[in-house]
Amino acid sequence: MRPIEHIASRILVVRRQRVLIDVDLASLYGVPTKRLNEQVKRNRARFPEDFVFRLTVSEAAEVVANCDHLFQLRFSAALPFAFTEHGALMAAAVLNTPKAVDVRIFVVRAVGQILEAIRQLTRPPE
Repeated sequence: MRPIEHIASRILVVRRQRVLIDVDLASLYGVPTKRLNEQVKRNRARFPEDFVFRLTVSEAAEVVANCDHLFQLRFSAALPFAFTEHGALMAAAVLNTPKAVDVRIFVVRAVGQILEAIRQLTRPPE
């Protein structure tokens, strides 16, 4: 499975939003889940509700029931965080791992390419 397909397969819909659960995002960035969640708590102002939210007991139970790879969450004392796409990018900004830096660079380049394509499309004909 290619990396992008691996990530896409981990995206869930919770509260009508596409999210990554903290354990999957931590794995993507190469850090323990505990470290990711510590950074969210230490940088709470950077993670408003539309970036990250904690699952309810029933949401966590549904996620565990529907996602075999999240079975371990069943035994966790804490409810997991769910990161929207904005929250996932902000997490990359507060983590200082090589993978997180790579993701930030990839996103900055991708946004630059998209903006350049828009400029080309909206440029008046010469």
